[in-house]
Amino acid sequence: MTPCRLVVLVSLAAVLATTLAQAEEAARPPKSETGEASFYGEQSAGETTASGAPFDPTKLTAASPTLPFGTKAKVTNQATGQSVNVTITDRGPFAKDRIIDVSPKAAEHLGMKEDGVAQVKIQPLSVPKKAP
Repeated sequence: MTPCRLVVLVSLAAVLATTLAQAEEAARPPKSETGEASFYGEQSAGETTASGAPFDPTKLTAASPTLPFGTKAKVTNQATGQSVNVTITDRGPFAKDRIIDVSPKAAEHLGMKEDGVAQVKIQPLSVPKKAP
């Protein structure tokens, strides 16, 4: 094998390795985060969410400023250990220092309806694949 062909093969192998590493990184769900959660009011029922779906307070949904629509995430109340799996359907919260707004049904599962807020951990479970 000529030195020129060897350089080309090594270069192609490096490009392939980089592409595979990027694909693996893109396939991994985002990292978990902790912070304060709040919940939507029942008065938002029927309003169109940022994803286009109508808001249903009886569904286990949430609003995140960064997670892609359709992401499934486990939200855990740090004080009680109660958790719930939600689907991201909206953008928000818009209150300063909050990392997620959950539906009233999800807030019930988290035991936070009375206080209105809770310290939570969000663990993305699956992120939908992007359309080609």
